[in-house]
Order: sequence, then structure tokens, then C-alpha cells
Amino acid sequence: MSAERTVIRWSLWIGVGLVVVAVIARAMDLIPVTVIVGLLGLLALGFAGYGALDEAAGRAGLRRRAAKVQRERDREQGR
Repeated sequence: MSAERTVIRWSLWIGVGLVVVAVIARAMDLIPVTVIVGLLGLLALGFAGYGALDEAAGRAGLRRRAAKVQRERDREQGR
């Protein structure tokens, strides 16, 4: 597993955990804790989402390059 995937996974679980803590703090009427922890949780979830989209875009780029090379090889063999 790549280091980037590990970071994404950690960010996701930390973000989910912080959002759960924010919900519990809200139920206990701890508004300052709710705001701070909620913002940190959303930041972690945003970071995980950005990382996942970036990784998916990178894989799509690799597939496009591989398809381009395959088309070029097919053209060379067809001549």
C-alpha cells in the first residue's frame, strides 16, 4: 500500500472520529468544543477527500497514457 493511501485512510478515520466527538459534545451543550472539533473534523475529511480525488486523477492519467501507448503500438504493427 502506498504512503499516500495510508495518509488518506488516516485522515478519513481521524475526521470521522472528530465529527463523532463534535456530535457528542453538541449533545452535552459544549458549544466551543463542538465548533473547534467539528472544524478540525471537517478539515481532516476535506484533506482525505482531496487526497482520494488526486489519487484517482493520477490513476486515470496513467490509464490514458497506457491507452495512448497501446494505440501507437497497434498503429506500428498495422503498417
